[in-house]
Amino acid sequence: MSEVLYGRYEEAYKAIHSALSGLMAPPPGKKVTRLVFAWNADSTVQSLKAYMGEELLFTLTFSWNVDGTLREVARCARAQQK
Repeated sequence: MSEVLYGRYEEAYKAIHSALSGLMAPPPGKKVTRLVFAWNADSTVQSLKAYMGEELLFTLTFSWNVDGTLREVARCARAQQK
């Protein structure tokens, strides 16, 4: 993701959306049919698991800063989760 200048909110939102869309893309030939969320004690999202039927396709894990802002979203492929 390229740098977005401070105050250019529309560009920032587009860059974030584009990056998350790439992270959420299912593997070739697969389709996400179900999402399962896990939550932290402070009500922030801990992880999101994407399934096609009962098959786990990938997991997104979320890291948060102390001030409650999102720090990182990481994707773990199904093969790496075993």
